[in-house]
Amino acid sequence: MSVKYKRVLLKLSGESLMGSKKFGIDPAMLTHYSHQVKALIEKGVEVAIVIGGGNIFRGLQAADSGIERVQGDYMGMMATVINAMALQSAMESNGIYTRMISAIEMKEIAEPYIRRKAIRHLEKGRVVIFSAGTGSPYFTTDSAAALRANEINADVILKGTRVDGIYTADPEKDPSAKKFDKLSFAQVISMGLSVMDMTAFTLCQENDLPIIVFDINDSANLLKIIEGESVGTLVEG
Repeated sequence: MSVKYKRVLLKLSGESLMGSKKFGIDPAMLTHYSHQVKALIEKGVEVAIVIGGGNIFRGLQAADSGIERVQGDYMGMMATVINAMALQSAMESNGIYTRMISAIEMKEIAEPYIRRKAIRHLEKGRVVIFSAGTGSPYFTTDSAAALRANEINADVILKGTRVDGIYTADPEKDPSAKKFDKLSFAQVISMGLSVMDMTAFTLCQENDLPIIVFDINDSANLLKIIEGESVGTLVEG
């Protein structure tokens, strides 16, 4: 079967790595993601990943502990590097060729970000794992995902979450919340729906880069999306 998207950027939250744990990394989740990504690679899809660090440290919450905002944001970036290393290890154990790229130079463990080199890795069938956010404070990993997706000319951002799309309200708190199958960027803004932070969302809107929000815990979803099935919520146009 032919694929709808040839090059994708998968955005994973750090919290998604916790699985059933209260913090840190659940090895079962690493295995879960590596199997899903391998299925895409076997279809000839080029995959880049941006992962958050919220399972280890959240920069935005640093102020509550007396840590200065910029320092806290850098600490959050370090957390994403730890997650990226764990993900890389799990994928390579599963026979996937990877390259880990850091927006903050750490030459002992990751390549520096060079756009043309990252694209070449994708063309060679390697999974590119982007870490350390954008490398600058005041930007979330959502912003990093939007930035890198645009830079590598991805066809779509796939935002994996705990729920199966975008709803009128939080479905985990409001049972009457209704799910959207498709939305425009303008509708998301006018309804005040939470998809990504506004910086990231605007970057996608300005460059006409579609976003699909879907349930990452269902192991069949990624492959269904790639093959053109309607899964989750599509934001475009």
